[in-house]
Amino acid sequence: MGFEKTIDVTALGELLIDFTDHGISDQGNPVLEANPGGAPCNVLAMLNKVGMKTAFIGKVGNDIFGRMLKKRTEAEGIDMSGLVMDDVIHTTLAFVEKLPNGDRDFSFYRKPGADIMLTKDEVIAHKDLIEKAKIFHLGTLSMTDEPANEATVEALKIAKEAGCIISFDPNLRPPLWDTEEHAKEKIRYGLGLCDVLKISDNEIEFMTGEKDLDKGIHMLIDEYKIPLVFATYGPDGSKAFYKGIEVYVEGFANPKTIETTGAGDTFCGSALYHIIKNGGIEGFDEESLKALLTYANAAASLITTRRGALSVMSTEEEILAYKASYGR
Repeated sequence: MGFEKTIDVTALGELLIDFTDHGISDQGNPVLEANPGGAPCNVLAMLNKVGMKTAFIGKVGNDIFGRMLKKRTEAEGIDMSGLVMDDVIHTTLAFVEKLPNGDRDFSFYRKPGADIMLTKDEVIAHKDLIEKAKIFHLGTLSMTDEPANEATVEALKIAKEAGCIISFDPNLRPPLWDTEEHAKEKIRYGLGLCDVLKISDNEIEFMTGEKDLDKGIHMLIDEYKIPLVFATYGPDGSKAFYKGIEVYVEGFANPKTIETTGAGDTFCGSALYHIIKNGGIEGFDEESLKALLTYANAAASLITTRRGALSVMSTEEEILAYKASYGR
């Protein structure tokens, strides 16, 4: 059965609040800012900012934070008709601590959180949002617990049957898994089904045990036959792997970086934008992959100068101007 592809990207997964540091109060207490977050919707927000049409399937609590998230995501232009409001379970919260080395540590309030309560029937009720999508994007956090894991499996089945390109970002968050092996099992599941993989340096090492990241990536590509892979190395840039072509592009070092929340999601959204403009994953060459990586690296670097991610994504004009300011 053919489906009219009227949506560029539909994503499924977590939508939550990221509480990030915003200084110290007059009384000496830490001040936290409630930023809309969750990797799948961050990716969609980036895509909407550059003119793509997107949709989301997920669940939040029918509480102050859930209503805020619905309002803010709709304001970004994301089709939120697939968002379910749970009257019993509260919206998931994440507290983000910036470490001295620039990395982040997460503390989650999610036992349970509304996002893991998404059901298979609720996915089926909104399956048109998947069937109409050119790309279906997901991570692993919707697979940590039931019933959301069953819902994710159903969504992937619908996406495969509808001929969607499957985009996967493991988005590893160790505190949310009961065991490392469970996390690896679900990441392997995603690797086995995806057409496009965005994976970070720590995730490559986690899945392969290899500190040699190129060797680790080749192990994954050889085992899972993934057509298009993007490996991200934080401030050190990124690399693309496609049909024997390997392209590396250095990152954009920025002294104005505040925090890195959403940088990987921004990169992923930028990469999917280029895939849509390309008409799919076929036909990339070294030149077009280099252009994609340069754009995505620039967008990711730019978001690190802003607090949060979902509501502060850059426009195409801002990304191109930023890239040009580096002579690239």
